[in-house]
Amino acid sequence: MPDTDTAPEDLGAPQSFLVLTDGTPAYDRAGDPAGKVAHVLADDKDEIFQGLVLETTAGHRFAAAAQVDGIFEHGVIVAVPAAQLPEPSEDASSDDSSVADGLRRAWHWLIQPK
Repeated sequence: MPDTDTAPEDLGAPQSFLVLTDGTPAYDRAGDPAGKVAHVLADDKDEIFQGLVLETTAGHRFAAAAQVDGIFEHGVIVAVPAAQLPEPSEDASSDDSSVADGLRRAWHWLIQPK
């Protein structure tokens, strides 16, 4: 890819969400920057990946697990541009209960003292 603002051609080997670190760059399918990983949402007890909280230029956004196309050593690919990802919200509603739950969990993570 000739443009340096797009995803590198080689993001490295596929990785588990268990080793994904905050600050990892995220890209959409077109290779455009989508932000950086701010937090991995998972059920710690059962180690079930629920999605990512991304820090974008427009604020925090939530990418549900179904919207994450791949997790690699040097980046993450999400299915849609960051502008199409929903904002975490305490009053989240969605046709998909797991997305609504993820939006609420992302909201609670954002408001908790760090």
